Amino acid sequence: MVPSVSDLFGGAAAYYARYRPGYGPEVIEHLARVFGRGARVLDLGCGPGTVAIPLAPLVTEVVAVDPDPDMLATGRRLAGARASIRWLPGDSTSLRALPAFHHVVMGRSFHWMDRGAVLSDLDELLPPDGVVALLGPTREPREPPWEPVVRPVREKFGLLPRFGGGSFQASGEHHQDVLAGSPFGRVEAAIFERRLEWDVDAVVGLQLSYSFSSPARLGGRLEAFSEAVRAALLAACPPGGWEERETTEALIARRP
Repeated sequence: MVPSVSDLFGGAAAYYARYRPGYGPEVIEHLARVFGRGARVLDLGCGPGTVAIPLAPLVTEVVAVDPDPDMLATGRRLAGARASIRWLPGDSTSLRALPAFHHVVMGRSFHWMDRGAVLSDLDELLPPDGVVALLGPTREPREPPWEPVVRPVREKFGLLPRFGGGSFQASGEHHQDVLAGSPFGRVEAAIFERRLEWDVDAVVGLQLSYSFSSPARLGGRLEAFSEAVRAALLAACPPGGWEERETTEALIARRP
């Protein structure tokens, strides 16, 4: 059973918006070319607008949907008066209650869902030329350089990841494999790489954006966890700087 939203990302919205690096302009421009200028795009599991905000000027409208009210409120604040985004509460089980859309994009949200059921529902809701776009790591993701240092701290605090039953982590079935067996079996993959610079504050803040180490999970241990992560990072790398080579895979799935 997937944990409730408050258990997953409670208190994480501000950290998510500030410390998650997004996907970069090349990825967003790739999506815009696939969708087309006249598209109304559903961003399902939008978080604080990581995709919705940069994509909105390049399409007709983005319907940004998330079950966490703090994520939606943060997205609205960051978007300002941008009129081409509708921020709506909802999740993958409420697709039929949403306004009509031409295409759908999901960032790092698809792995929380019953992926087969979602794709079956989208087959009923999307127009014949509708596209399902997934953004995330490749099949064999590269570990960030600080992960071997931070992982023992998480383990010490008992912060173990939890995943939905239909997720890749729980089932071992990669997104591409799920798509191949779905109505959207014609899949094209594009890879985007970039280098990111991180300091200690950013790496600590990033941990608080994750479901398994969110403020809701930590409760009264938030300050202790943050200080423990900071101390471990500086002990391992006194200059307090890291360079990450990040790889994003964009999967564009269509019906055969």
